[in-house]
Amino acid sequence: MAEEAVRITVRPNGPLRVEGHIILQDADGKTWDLSGKPAVSLCRCGLSEKRPFCDGSHNKAGWQCLASPGNLTGQ
Repeated sequence: MAEEAVRITVRPNGPLRVEGHIILQDADGKTWDLSGKPAVSLCRCGLSEKRPFCDGSHNKAGWQCLASPGNLTGQ
């Protein structure tokens, strides 16, 4: 049985919402136990006290980013 694709939603003025089977690993190989979590929100603003996870700090700081993901294919 194939795993369901991971869905990443860019939230306007907010985090990246990641849904699906998630394995989160840092550059040193440390992984976070996300079992039982069908979705997480990852910080885009850099202000979260719980990075890489969003804690809503972007709201308090008035951080804004309406940008959609760039064109990765170059077309």
